[in-house]
Amino acid sequence: MKAASANVLNAIVLLAAGLYGYFAILTPEGTHAPTALIPAAFGLLFLILQKGVANSNKIVSHVVVALTFLLLIICISRFIKVSDWGPKKYLFLACIVSNIIAMAAFINSFIAAKKARKAV
Repeated sequence: MKAASANVLNAIVLLAAGLYGYFAILTPEGTHAPTALIPAAFGLLFLILQKGVANSNKIVSHVVVALTFLLLIICISRFIKVSDWGPKKYLFLACIVSNIIAMAAFINSFIAAKKARKAV
C-alpha cells in the first residue's frame, strides 16, 4: 500500500473512531467524553496534510509519521488501560491497526526513496 493511500485510510478510521466514541459512548456520568475527539482531530489533520504526503513532501511526510507514531503510542496505552472488551477497546484496537498499517507504508516509502536516491 502506498503511503498516501495508507494515510487516507488511517485518517478515515481515526475520524470514524473518534466521532463514534464521542457520540455513541457515554461516560459513567452520562456525558460525552471530549477526549474521544482526539483521534478525530488527528484524522482531520492527516486529511489536511494529505496533499503534502501525496506529493512526497519530506517535511510533511515526516510530521505525519511522527504524529502517527505518537497516536499509536497513545492508543496502545489507552487500549491497555481499558479493562473490559467493550466498544472502547475495539475502537482503540481499530486505531492501533490503522496506525500500524500507516507506519509500515511510510517506512516502506522512505526505504524505497532512499534506494532510488542511491541508484542514481
